[in-house]
Amino acid sequence: MGPARPGLDPQCPVACLSAHTVPATPARSPGRGLARACRTRWGGGALPAGPSGRDRAEEGPVRRFEAGETAVRRDVHRGRVWSEQALRVVADSDAALVTACCPGAEVRWPSLYAKSRAEGDRSVRTAAIDAMATGEWELAAARWQETELLLWKQPAAWFSVNAFFVPDGAGRGRRLRNWYVNFERPTTRTGAGFDTFDLVVDLVVAPDLTSWQWKDEDEYAQVRRLGVVTDTEHQEVDRARAQVMAMLTDRAGAFAEAGAWAAWRWDAGWPPPRLPC
Repeated sequence: MGPARPGLDPQCPVACLSAHTVPATPARSPGRGLARACRTRWGGGALPAGPSGRDRAEEGPVRRFEAGETAVRRDVHRGRVWSEQALRVVADSDAALVTACCPGAEVRWPSLYAKSRAEGDRSVRTAAIDAMATGEWELAAARWQETELLLWKQPAAWFSVNAFFVPDGAGRGRRLRNWYVNFERPTTRTGAGFDTFDLVVDLVVAPDLTSWQWKDEDEYAQVRRLGVVTDTEHQEVDRARAQVMAMLTDRAGAFAEAGAWAAWRWDAGWPPPRLPC
């Protein structure tokens, strides 16, 4: 059910926030510095990306985000927000929107989902999925913890590629812990960021790309039975699985520049992103 879960959860546990928080204005100068760094690492402005393309759900011009801006990812199911996450924009192009998250960033999850993560209770996770199917959930505010995240998303793709970074253990900085492919609906741009929806099944990939493991197949079967994931979406997920495996085999798409991704680091001048009121 996306990158924030127990077991292989990249950023559990969750710390609760006050419901009354005021968003900070994002720092623009560090964003420009990070964008320049990314252009250098990825070679003349080229980002790791597969075939370019516009989100098929959109019409008219697409607003481009500046590096360092806050962009909000919302997972939306049947017209309701299932979760939202504040991200910093690393780069935005026709090929991909690249965003990042760090400890302290604001998020909002369904309350049952947050409880299952905090307590490690699988039955509560099952109840959260049932609530997803019935449309009966309430959101709880929290903060992202422990990991830094770099997220690469093609607009029309049925997946995103995520890189998770953790302390290296020697006090010298961060290291790439793993890649994480999240299967999800294509993005729809909004004024504040983008909407998608996590389709539950994931692929966890070793830092050197030599091994991988499918994750949450049981929960994917559950959302299929409940009708959360339709037959049409299931077919798209199957095609996306094959596409991702080909990218891994051929070292294509985001994986073509795996070394540059692994070298990325959060700009220390950026404060953790916050959600709008």
